[in-house]
Amino acid sequence: MKAIEAFIESQGGPEVIDWREVMIGDPGPGQVLLRQTAVGLNYLDTYHRDGTYPVPLPSGLGVESAGEVIAVGADVHGFQPGDRAATFGPERNAYASARLVGAASLFKLPADIDDETAAAALLKACTVEMLIERCAKVEAGSTVLVHAAAGGVGLILVQWLKAIGATVIGTVSTEAKAHAAREAGADHVLMYKSDDVAAHVREITDGQGVPVTFDGIGMATWDVSLKATARRGLIVSYGNAGGPVTGVNLGILAQHGSQFVTRPTLFDYYHLPGERAAGAARVFEMIESGAVRITVGQRYSLQDAARAHADLQAGRTTGSTLLIPEHS
Repeated sequence: MKAIEAFIESQGGPEVIDWREVMIGDPGPGQVLLRQTAVGLNYLDTYHRDGTYPVPLPSGLGVESAGEVIAVGADVHGFQPGDRAATFGPERNAYASARLVGAASLFKLPADIDDETAAAALLKACTVEMLIERCAKVEAGSTVLVHAAAGGVGLILVQWLKAIGATVIGTVSTEAKAHAAREAGADHVLMYKSDDVAAHVREITDGQGVPVTFDGIGMATWDVSLKATARRGLIVSYGNAGGPVTGVNLGILAQHGSQFVTRPTLFDYYHLPGERAAGAARVFEMIESGAVRITVGQRYSLQDAARAHADLQAGRTTGSTLLIPEHS
């Protein structure tokens, strides 16, 4: 099969993304040939591209996609041609119209979850499942702070937290994003570029602060997270949109009330096959029940990936972003 795929030979800005036409052979043992209909854009892709997370070069880009299984190799169980499947990695090279994928990294899609929803949701929603249910173990009745509450992960975080009975304080950067966060169910929405977020959080929580803060922004909100989180509270720092948190003096955690901080990655919580299966099943359950609605804020053609990266990093996107391959 002939395919178009992205690659980078050096790490840098969106301009380093290049394209090539390739011929894809038959799948080898443990592999399937996936004809891709939708590719998910994630901040993780920008970290691979710019060197925040170094990758061997040259490298493909992207980890999240959905499509149709065209062929299967030897020793593949549970998939056959015609099945619909999705993946969130860890294999890269999702920015392609078709590719060979390890069957162990694929999830078969339920009939009522379409390809675009899967590609927009799988990595982000599995991240949310991990953050809430495995990492922070948020309980009903808790008040939780969610930074970037109108982003792809943020909107799912808000909905998931509301579904389990938490009160959500969200931060956003624009009025349009404030509207999106409220629509997702946020009880309180603050503008992190202008409001005194920590002071407002303390006011909302009667001076206590929140027991859990989910911070996908990073250095730009690190001080706010410290000040808004309660004594013995947990800061879950899971992203670098505002720069990585570096140079941390652990004494700062003591000064703010013996706080805890963790920097989780999805693949450490979805490491074993049983963990992956259980997490994806929980995600599909939340989507199918209507507890979580996936918002696709924008779509780009696959080969407009550089523009999509620029828009994502400039804060011009809301919800999930898809790259759509063209097929003749």
